[in-house]
Amino acid sequence: MINTANGVMSTSSSATAQSPGLKTYFKTPEGRYKLQYEKTHPSGLLHYAHGKTVTQATLAHLKDKPAPSTPTGPSSSFSAGSGVRSAAVRLLGGGNGSRALSFVGGNGGSKSVSGNGKVGSLGSSSSSISMATSNFDGKGTYLIFNVGDTIFISDLNSQDKDPIKSIHFSNSNPVCHAFDQDAKDGHDLLIGLNSGDVYSVSLRQQLQDVGKKIVSAHHYNKDGSVNSSRCTSVAWVPGGDGSFVGAHADGNLYIYKKGKDGAADTSFPVIKDQTQFSVAHARYSKSDPFARWHICQGSINSIAFSTDGAYLATIGRDGYLRVFDYSREQLICGGKSYYGALLCCSWSMDGKYILTGGEDDLVQVWSMEERKVVAWGEGHNSWVSGVAFDSYWSSPNTDGNEETIVYRFGSVGQDTQLLLWDLQQEEIKVPLRRPPGGSPTYSTGSQSSHWDNAVPLGTLQPAPSILNVPKISPLAAHRAHTEPLSGLIFTQESVLTICREGHIKIWTRPCVAESQSSNS
Repeated sequence: MINTANGVMSTSSSATAQSPGLKTYFKTPEGRYKLQYEKTHPSGLLHYAHGKTVTQATLAHLKDKPAPSTPTGPSSSFSAGSGVRSAAVRLLGGGNGSRALSFVGGNGGSKSVSGNGKVGSLGSSSSSISMATSNFDGKGTYLIFNVGDTIFISDLNSQDKDPIKSIHFSNSNPVCHAFDQDAKDGHDLLIGLNSGDVYSVSLRQQLQDVGKKIVSAHHYNKDGSVNSSRCTSVAWVPGGDGSFVGAHADGNLYIYKKGKDGAADTSFPVIKDQTQFSVAHARYSKSDPFARWHICQGSINSIAFSTDGAYLATIGRDGYLRVFDYSREQLICGGKSYYGALLCCSWSMDGKYILTGGEDDLVQVWSMEERKVVAWGEGHNSWVSGVAFDSYWSSPNTDGNEETIVYRFGSVGQDTQLLLWDLQQEEIKVPLRRPPGGSPTYSTGSQSSHWDNAVPLGTLQPAPSILNVPKISPLAAHRAHTEPLSGLIFTQESVLTICREGHIKIWTRPCVAESQSSNS
């Protein structure tokens, strides 16, 4: 295994020219995915005063402005990252790929940015920005990504490689972000910082005010007042009317609610047992955050809500996937990786499966019905840093028989590879028992009748034996970048790959690429 988590990273300033040895396409059973264009950052705006951080990316779809004369735009929103994944990426769910994701949420309201705090000094730079947005029409799809101490925003539908806006954080690095397209009062973008601070802003207002300071930002956990450890992941609660969650490197997770001024005491009791899951609520109703979940010892690396918001998955440095009933604040199930930390996770659209990836180079497929790992994907040569279901893909051989469900998903790793996988429900063979001295037996179809259903609620499964988990192989493997990858995002027309250095490539699907070729 190759450990590149703290390795030397390239400082190449442009991804416009395709690197030598990298192909501009890759083959799948459906045809070729072709490199359409790339996105990156202007080298003159990079600042590494606070050290380097891994680039994460979020796709944000802004609807038309809510005016009677304005037509309604299409709806989609996505996100990706290393341990990552922000709330928008929760869309990356699969099923038969026939549905697009829509999130419900809103904004959290707290203190406005003063500009005088430890991290509160924010600036917006446009010195090297290639596009002006004074005529911004209030809709479109935008790519949000962090590099160094800067958040960049690019127009996904433009082939210009440079972003249209940058937001500079003077005293800390942004490390995670999440977008909620259905925010009711404008604050739709969350940004978590290395210092533990969290901001909520209106993406539309930022785009309208290029070159000015960040507009109407609300500041949470200011100067690390509640938790000073790194904010590793943020997520809007689907259907949560503006609630959002922030996870931290010390194993704690906090829940915030919009409309709270945050002036009340936000202290929480001392955690008695660091090894056990526990929930504590603030003493005052106006406190924000109003709840703390202690998840584990060590860092929470990523969090992900199921599409309906019923369940919250967390993965951590201790190698465990944990699944919680969010409304009941209850640990439901979970299990350990084969080896090392878990770095990323993603739900299928129907909530039946969870993908995880990490330091064991494996892609794990976790079944909610079975409450255990039902398949391992072998194909990466280094840590798996991003996983996602392709909710837009459907099998070319679909014949309307609902008994045959194929899930398409993707993974990226520090080996610079993008892998695509197919998982067919009826083909998952689940080991039943391994008799002493004998070989394991298998079953297909409905496995729940074969497993012991007496596993107590909240039980964390140990690492499975390598002999007891079915293995699957990728249907496509492609070296997409020269640098380690940190995430991927599926859209209706393409798949995006993101590298740690802040370079993003857009690969068009075979049907889109063929259509473009025929029209040229």
